[in-house]
Amino acid sequence: MRVEVKVPVLPESVADATVLAWHKKPGDPVRRDENLVDIETDKVVLDVPAPQDGVLAEIVRGEGETVLAGELLAVVETDGAAAAPAASAEAAAQAAAPAAQEAPAGAAPPLSPAVRRLVEEHGLDPSQIQGSGKGGRILKEDVLRHIEAAKAAAPAAPQAAASSVMQAAPAETRPEVEAPAVGGPGQRPERRVPMTRLRQRIAQRLKEAQNTAAILTTFNEVNMKPVMDLRARYRDRFEKEHGIRLGFMSFFVKAAVEALKRFPEVNASIDGADIVYHGYYDIGVAVSSPRGLVVPIIRDADQLSFAEIEKTIADFAVKARDGRLSIEELTGGTFSISNGGIFGSLNSTPILNPPQSAILGMHKIQERPVVENGEIVIRPMMYLALSYDHRIIDGREAVQFLVTIKDCIEDPARMLLEI
Repeated sequence: MRVEVKVPVLPESVADATVLAWHKKPGDPVRRDENLVDIETDKVVLDVPAPQDGVLAEIVRGEGETVLAGELLAVVETDGAAAAPAASAEAAAQAAAPAAQEAPAGAAPPLSPAVRRLVEEHGLDPSQIQGSGKGGRILKEDVLRHIEAAKAAAPAAPQAAASSVMQAAPAETRPEVEAPAVGGPGQRPERRVPMTRLRQRIAQRLKEAQNTAAILTTFNEVNMKPVMDLRARYRDRFEKEHGIRLGFMSFFVKAAVEALKRFPEVNASIDGADIVYHGYYDIGVAVSSPRGLVVPIIRDADQLSFAEIEKTIADFAVKARDGRLSIEELTGGTFSISNGGIFGSLNSTPILNPPQSAILGMHKIQERPVVENGEIVIRPMMYLALSYDHRIIDGREAVQFLVTIKDCIEDPARMLLEI
C-alpha cells in the first residue's frame, strides 16, 4: 500500500516552508515515526516522520523547494512492492550483525546521514552510544538519549553557556561555510549562498522595526560587585539545592520585571491606533543558535523563582543549539533582553523586537575606576542600554526604567522586598 507523506500543519502566521534535508533516499527502509526530512520555516525547523514502516518509494519534493501545508513530500510503500526490499534490508542487517560482533571493539557502528550529523555536531564517540536499531544500528533517538543522559550527569555544563544567555554557538555546531579559495595575484574569488529562511525573517523584522518605530536608546552603567559577591556567597549552596548554577541573567530578568511593573508603558505595544498594556511579563532572551539569532520567551517571569528562571534559560540554550525550540517558545513576549557582552561587546544599541516597545542590552563586565564617597576605587562595571519606541515611551520613563534596573542590580535585596 502506498502511504503519502505530507507537509504537516504549519505554525500560525507561517505561509510556507523549505525542504531543508532528506535523511532517506528512495529504496531505503523506514520505520514508523522515524524522521524522514527536515523542513525549515522562518521560525523553526520541523521534523516530518514516516507514517508507517516500509520503504521510501519516491521523493516528490527535493531539497531547497518551497512547500505549503498539506503538500505531498514523498510516498512510502508499506507492503507488496515494499516487501521484497524490506525483507532484503532485514536480511542484510542480520547478515551484518555477526560481522559487527567480529569487528574490533573500537569499530564505529553504521551511521545514517542524520545520525552522523548529530554525532559530528556534538563531538560524540559513536562507540560509546548504544544502538537500538537492527544489527546494533544507531538511531537518531539513541543519540538524543545519549546527549540527555550526559546532560543529566553533568548539569553544570549547559548552564555554563546558558547563564550568559546570548551564547556563541560552538564551532562544531555552526553551519560549515566554505571559505573562498586563496587565489593568485589579481584573482578576486567570491561565492553566493542563499539566505536561510530564518535569516530572511530576521532581516525582515529588523527592517520593519527601523521603518515603523521611533527608536531611541538611553544608557547607564551598573556596579556588578553586589551581585557578584552574592553569587560567590551562595553559588555552591544554590547549585546543590536546585541542580543549576546561579547566573547573572536571573538577576536581570527579575530586575526587568520589577521595572516593568513600575513603568507599564515599557511593557506595552502598539496595535494600529491603540496601545495594548500587558498585565503579564513574558521576557524574551536573545540566544545565538547555529541557524541565527532566536528569542525564546520566559512566560510569566514574575511568578518564577531565580532557580526556575535559570533552568528555563539553560533549557533554551540547549534547545537552540540542537534546533529543538518550538514555535510556542518563540512566539509572543512583552520585553526582551540581549547580552552582547558574551561576545566582548563593551556597548551597543540593541534593536527592537516587534511588536515589543523596548529591549535591554547587557554588555561586558569590565573593571574600571569609579568614584565612591569621594574616593577612586576599582569596580566591575557593566554598561546597560535600553532601546525604546519613543511613540509610546517618553524619555523620562525610559531613563527611570533603566535606573530602576540599575538600583535593583546594585542592591539585590530590593527585588526580594519589592522596594
